[in-house]
Amino acid sequence: MTSTTDQSPIETFTFAGNRMRVIDLSQRLSPATSDIEVMPHRIEYFTHEESAKQVSPGLGLTTDHWLDGCAWAYERITLTTHSGTHLDAPYHYGPAGRGGSRPRTIDEVPFRWVMGDGVVLHLMHCTKERGIREDDIVAELDRIGYTLKPYDIVLIRTDVSRHYDEPGYDLLHPGLRRDATAYLVERGVKLIGIDAWGLDRPMDVMAAEARAGDREQLWESHKYGAANEYCQIEKLCNLDTLPAKQYGFQVLALPVRIEAASGAWARVVALVPEA
Repeated sequence: MTSTTDQSPIETFTFAGNRMRVIDLSQRLSPATSDIEVMPHRIEYFTHEESAKQVSPGLGLTTDHWLDGCAWAYERITLTTHSGTHLDAPYHYGPAGRGGSRPRTIDEVPFRWVMGDGVVLHLMHCTKERGIREDDIVAELDRIGYTLKPYDIVLIRTDVSRHYDEPGYDLLHPGLRRDATAYLVERGVKLIGIDAWGLDRPMDVMAAEARAGDREQLWESHKYGAANEYCQIEKLCNLDTLPAKQYGFQVLALPVRIEAASGAWARVVALVPEA
């Protein structure tokens, strides 16, 4: 089944007494992207007529009892908690945190971490081999004249999201190196997002370096987050539609509440005040 409409990622309306431009930063989970995912998902669509046939016998009914022979439509989805646009909890990064304690699971992440002022950093020029380093973050913040504060939500724009439905999407992005992630977290950032498959560099680059002897860099930003807790959003999109000055908006990234889980799906939006 395919959507009959291609909804705009931007809507404008009055919310909480303010005129807002609401930008959808979330990818659409679709059967069309299942085969190219590293961890494939499956979506089964059940029609109104099919459900009428399924439930009627247990109710002592026939499909003729239903108006037009139709009950309800529904879907059955098989996927991981890291399918589509999602938040990673600190527990995803490793089993032991600071002092040996267990890192937070997704149901333990505070609202304060996932609702805040946003800033988008344009780092499309960085390569996947070198990755995004601390000096890249500092230079971009200096360029736009922005000083980070605690609980800012930092969005990394790579524009790899344009290839979301293409094979090899997971191997294209310039991910964050440990020093870049540490720079953000040490300044009180608790949520980092990226418009790519993952926050670290692609697996092919890291695996090659690990085979050559450098094990420290393998999944280094994720590993950093077990002891130095922060969350990350992966598979964002539409970061090119955010304000030209790259800040002055808010981000809402509310994960589904799943007990003891390492991550969860989220509908991530940016709220941009209209003048």
